[in-house]
Amino acid sequence: MERKKQPVGTERLASAWLGAAGIQTEAPCSQAVQLDMSANAALAKFTGGLSPAALSNAYVDWLLHFQLAPAEQAGLLQKAWKNLWRWSQYAIAASATVPAGAGHCIEPLPQDRRFADPAWERWPFNLIAQGFLLNQQWWHRATTGIPGVSRHHEDVVTFTARQILDMLAPSNFISTNPVVQEDALRSNGLSLVRGAQLAMADLLQLTTGHTEDETFKVGENMAVTPGKVVYHNHLIELIQYAPSTAQVHAIPLLFVPAWIMKYYILDLSPQNSLVKYLVDNGYTVFMISWKNPLTEDRDLSMEDYRKLGVMAAIDAVTSITGATQVNGVGYCLGGTLLAIAAASMARDGDQRLASLSLFAAQTDFTEPGELSLFIDEAQIGFLEAAMWEHGYLDGKQMAGAFQLLRSNDLIWSHRLNQYLRGVAENKSDLMTWNADATRMPYRMHSEYLRQLFLHNDLAEGRYRTDGKPIALTDLHIPLFAVGTLTDHVAPWRSVFKIHLLTETEVTFLLTSGGHNAGVVSPPGHLHRSYQIATRAKDGPFLDADTWQRDASRQEGSWWPAWEAWLAARSGKEVGPPAMPPSRRKAPGLYVLQP
Repeated sequence: MERKKQPVGTERLASAWLGAAGIQTEAPCSQAVQLDMSANAALAKFTGGLSPAALSNAYVDWLLHFQLAPAEQAGLLQKAWKNLWRWSQYAIAASATVPAGAGHCIEPLPQDRRFADPAWERWPFNLIAQGFLLNQQWWHRATTGIPGVSRHHEDVVTFTARQILDMLAPSNFISTNPVVQEDALRSNGLSLVRGAQLAMADLLQLTTGHTEDETFKVGENMAVTPGKVVYHNHLIELIQYAPSTAQVHAIPLLFVPAWIMKYYILDLSPQNSLVKYLVDNGYTVFMISWKNPLTEDRDLSMEDYRKLGVMAAIDAVTSITGATQVNGVGYCLGGTLLAIAAASMARDGDQRLASLSLFAAQTDFTEPGELSLFIDEAQIGFLEAAMWEHGYLDGKQMAGAFQLLRSNDLIWSHRLNQYLRGVAENKSDLMTWNADATRMPYRMHSEYLRQLFLHNDLAEGRYRTDGKPIALTDLHIPLFAVGTLTDHVAPWRSVFKIHLLTETEVTFLLTSGGHNAGVVSPPGHLHRSYQIATRAKDGPFLDADTWQRDASRQEGSWWPAWEAWLAARSGKEVGPPAMPPSRRKAPGLYVLQP
């Protein structure tokens, strides 16, 4: 099914923007909207897409309520004097002959490794580090718990303060970092020279998009599981992977990855490929590869992604294999879309889905984690303006937002090790994939943020497909949901809410790791563990914390546990289905689009 191209006009786009915001207006007013959006789009280039209005609203809310809380002010003043006293006592002790590290006035958080090197125990760097940590603690106290401040605004103010402090941390500067100074002395300054070279290489890549590092390359040592593109339309290529076993399960497997990422996170280098793992275990695997949208794709909607994506793929899979049912697997945003498609099919009596597996995919967005920092009316309106000129959200902007959520790990530690210490990162297939950013179409991204994140329409029964509402309570097929323990994109407690939204059998698995590394967890991967438990159909509800306390814990990869669940729902073993003739081999063309 090919999507008809529509004429793109600024008046129609302005009207669509007003409609998305719930505003009805006459056509001439759209010119004023065009001017406003153009101005905001220009401003967004300087703010990285962050809305000054959203930040100001949060700051004013915090500041006004802080002014109305004299007890809080007094408490913070007392805390400041107490911290100053603790730091001065530590300074006196540190000046004497005291064992390194003895009597610290504050310890860093467990995940904070900036001051872990023994060099930070030497004077005066120990004083600098302790003073910074005390200051960081004070600012956290100052930005949280102020009576009357909305939870969202408190989170925004706390996040902003943390970003500023992370930027000003003494570990980021040569003059206040003893480890950097030691490296420079040992190498006669060569570490700083190498750091400058690495910084220039990154700057070149940022400005030109070109990189000389081709350690991992799509189609050469990543995304190399043999297969063919067996169907394509304006939005997707559908890859069918060649069988590697004499017999396969009768029910094929369809993967719906997120279009916020390239599909090959599920088919990285062979030792990290979930696709290869499944093919080698006797499954017929199909994979959607999404087009990287361009300006002409600005009007692609969530409905287009459902119809041209999931539904078109299911039609193709059943036609090619002759199977009457398909096991659906969705990852991240692709899992949310697959859940929407599954609920639509259930509503309409379409029984072609045998089971549903959702990896790090949210269906309820009341607690979306730190991404909620960027989700309110002011921010979404500003983001829509930022997308206005080109018709899409640039992938680099999206990647930057995710990096901010973990700025210590993804920004400052990277710059410290590379630019100040001259230590080049060991590239991995997952890091290469993570840098391969994709774009988001204007209309789809606006609908996704408003209908799901902002209004939570899917969980609350207001989301519509084909003009009719859907509900996840209509699902009566077995469901397997995977959450990852340290996920900052789809927090596992949010993923767990699928229990509240369905009455079907739900097997929930919680694995160690984050949003990406937790999912890419092949057998043999060190330091991996998971918990798993099944709620029977119509079984009683169990809250997330009780579930975590009681669920059985297993060491190792979660892939075999899911594969065992999947095998029981994939039918008997048969000869592999024929693959249609195709001149286009995997990984196809869409995944290679810059």
